[in-house]
This record gives sequence, structure tokens and C-alpha cells, in this order.
Amino acid sequence: MSLYFNVYFFPFWWLITVAILYLKYPVLSDYYKFILVTIMILVSLTELIRLYLGYVGNLLEKVPELAGFWLLTLLPQLPIILFLLFNEGLKIHSLERAVHIIFAAFLSFQVVAAFFTLRRMVNTLAARFRRTEFHRLEEQRPGPSAAGPAGGSSSRGWQGPRAGGDRAPRA
Repeated sequence: MSLYFNVYFFPFWWLITVAILYLKYPVLSDYYKFILVTIMILVSLTELIRLYLGYVGNLLEKVPELAGFWLLTLLPQLPIILFLLFNEGLKIHSLERAVHIIFAAFLSFQVVAAFFTLRRMVNTLAARFRRTEFHRLEEQRPGPSAAGPAGGSSSRGWQGPRAGGDRAPRA
């Protein structure tokens, strides 16, 4: 559900952030201008990829996509939003602070939820793999033969290698 609401919140966040950036752009120093424009481009591209991976990984239960979503949330997105939220050199507007807090809450919740979902998904897939392998091995295992001890043949079976060299099993 967090991903669903994030899809609708992100365009709102982007519009508010770009509008406030446009208003405060003339009063920012040159390096903050460069940093903010770079951040907006990076966040925009990363967020589109991140949300796509989250939907595919979650709905189709694909571990690599969900792991990519988790990593993109944890590494570039969350630190960038925290930078935008707590760096006072950016001359943060109150509306901007409010939308950054909501976005940071979404990201924080998604990092935790994706971690536990990944862990559960990997454990489930590993158990399914082990069960499949067990059934495959059970099918390959030979059943009881008709010429066993109850069938009248010798009960001694294979005796292994002997002192005289490798010989065939005694009948």
C-alpha cells in the first residue's frame, strides 16, 4: 500500500519541490544551485525506476527486482531526502519541509517493509526449492526390488572389496 500511495504522492512532491526551487533559486549560492538541480534530476530518474522495481518485485514476487527496489530506496533516495530536509543552507521553506517529511516517512517505512518482505520471500523460495529437490530425489530413488530377500535370493548382497581385489557381489 505504501508503494501505491507513493506513486500518487511523488508527482505532488516533485511539483512542490520544483516550484519552491524556482522561487528560491536567485537567493541560493552557486554550488547549492548546482546541487539542487542535480538532486532533482537524480531523484526523478531514480524514483521512477525504484517504483517500477517495487511494483514488479512485490506483485510478481521477484527477489532481484525487490532487492533493487530496497537498495535504491536505502542508498540514493533516503540520504538525498534527508539532505534536503536537514541542510539549512538550502533555505528550506515550511511547505517544502512538510513534503520532505512525508516523503522521508514513505522511504523509511519502505526500507523496513522491503527488508522483511525480502527475507520472508527468500525463505519461502528456498523452502520451495528444497521441497522440489527432495521430490526430485525421491522420484529418482529406486523402489524395493522384486528379487530381494523375500524373493528367495541371498540375503548377503554386496560385500564390498575384499583382500583378493575387487570382485563382483556374491549371490
